[in-house]
Amino acid sequence: MGPVLTSSDVADYPTPADSTHAPAASVALPDSKPIDSHQWPATVRMAFAPATDARTAQAATWQLAHTHYENFSVVSALLPRRLRQDFCNIYAFCRIADDLGDEIADRDVSLRLLERFRIATEDLFAGRVSTIVFSALQSTVAKYNIPIRPFLDLIDAFEQDQRVDRYQTYEQLRDYCRRSADPVGRLVLYVSGYRDDARQQLSDATCTGLQLANFWQDVRRDLIDRNRIYLPRETMDRFNITEAQLHAGTCDDNYRQCIRYEVDRAAALFDQGDALLPMLDESVRPQIALFGQGGRAIIHAIRRCDYDTLTSRPVLSRWQKGQLILRAMAGRLRQVVQHDHSPVPPNTNGGAR
Repeated sequence: MGPVLTSSDVADYPTPADSTHAPAASVALPDSKPIDSHQWPATVRMAFAPATDARTAQAATWQLAHTHYENFSVVSALLPRRLRQDFCNIYAFCRIADDLGDEIADRDVSLRLLERFRIATEDLFAGRVSTIVFSALQSTVAKYNIPIRPFLDLIDAFEQDQRVDRYQTYEQLRDYCRRSADPVGRLVLYVSGYRDDARQQLSDATCTGLQLANFWQDVRRDLIDRNRIYLPRETMDRFNITEAQLHAGTCDDNYRQCIRYEVDRAAALFDQGDALLPMLDESVRPQIALFGQGGRAIIHAIRRCDYDTLTSRPVLSRWQKGQLILRAMAGRLRQVVQHDHSPVPPNTNGGAR
């Protein structure tokens, strides 16, 4: 189990004004709005807890991954053992960055914390480790020679969430997904031993499709909880949907056609991304396949409720989630059995064995 983290751990972390490194953007927090770290979720407190030895830090990211994602323990069992800790380290970064953007009520505070997290990320790539999550992540970055760009892209997307809550065009939304979703898939590919453009672009299609499926699943919740509308204005206009209708939660034929239109576009991205799977080593293929399978399951749930994501939120049941996991585990088991009964090649260069 990782260390117990308290708000006092966070208080010692320097603000951008105290840092010796110039922030990427000037973020001022009014004196009338002090940061109350006692109200932060555990993931945010972990973001700025002091650096520790690698073993303690990796125990903390392992604990975070296995407690904040209910299926992580099962999903990680699909991975080669040597990749499991690295996936925990990557997941911890992504989870923390996401929560810095979504779990802080005050947008100004969120921007300041994201800026501090950006500085800590840049410090890592400059050889300076300042917080516990980067104590764990540094070995993963070094082992797979991961560039800084996907990490900064994620932070940039979550900063954008604090400044932009409406999108005029589908291309604007795709640009957001390029930074909010695609970097996750690219990080997974780096850890799996792949860094070529062809695989990354196919991964991007799946990750963007998954992000869009989540948006169309959560239209009502994003609006009510965070005042965000991801439906592009051009799509709303095409189907005569108004923001007032979304606030009222009125689902009519126009709304159903609107969501169907966007769901079909997301489904096409999953079809495009399917070409990635045959290009992956069997040892990582089942786990990576879950990205597309999970996204398609969300799409099927939306279709089953006749595209009404305003009056209720279509979700996957525990049974449906279990089916996805079992299917992936069965595929992994078949690969293990086939491998055990196959002669070992004299000289192989597998990407992720």
